[in-house]
Amino acid sequence: MNIRQAQAKDSFALAALLAELGYGGTEAFIDKRLAELIRDPNEILLVAEHGTQVMGFLSLHFIPQLALVGDFARISYFCVAEGERSKGSGQQLLNYAEKLATQRGCDRMEVHCHSSRLKANQFYQREGYTESPCYHVKDLTLPMKGRLS
Repeated sequence: MNIRQAQAKDSFALAALLAELGYGGTEAFIDKRLAELIRDPNEILLVAEHGTQVMGFLSLHFIPQLALVGDFARISYFCVAEGERSKGSGQQLLNYAEKLATQRGCDRMEVHCHSSRLKANQFYQREGYTESPCYHVKDLTLPMKGRLS
C-alpha cells in the first residue's frame, strides 16, 4: 500500500468513497473542492492506494491554538473502501496522519464520528481515541433569531 497526497485525478475515486460514507452527489463539485483543499496550507488530503486503485482517504486539518502550546489536528473525513476494511490499511493511513500531525507541532488529534457508525467508533477506540462528551453544531442555513437583514 502506498500513501500519498491527493491529486486532481483522484476526484472520481474520492466521490465514490464519499458515497460509501453516505455523502452522495459530490460529483458536481468534487473537482473544485479537491483543488481548494490541495491548495490549503492547513489541510492535507491523503489517499491510500494499491497499485493505481485508491482504497481509502483521510482529510486532515491543522488547527493552531492561541492558549495552548501544542496545536491539534482534526480528521474531517476518513474512509476505507468497503472491501478493504479490517485489513490494516485504515490503521496505516491513520498512523501516517498522526505522524504528519506530530511533525506539524500538534500534540493531539480529534475526529467526530457519529454514534451510528459503530464499527468506525470501535476502530477509533482500538487506536487510543477517547470520547469527548460535548460537541455542539449550529445549522447556519436556517433563519436566526434577531439576525439583521
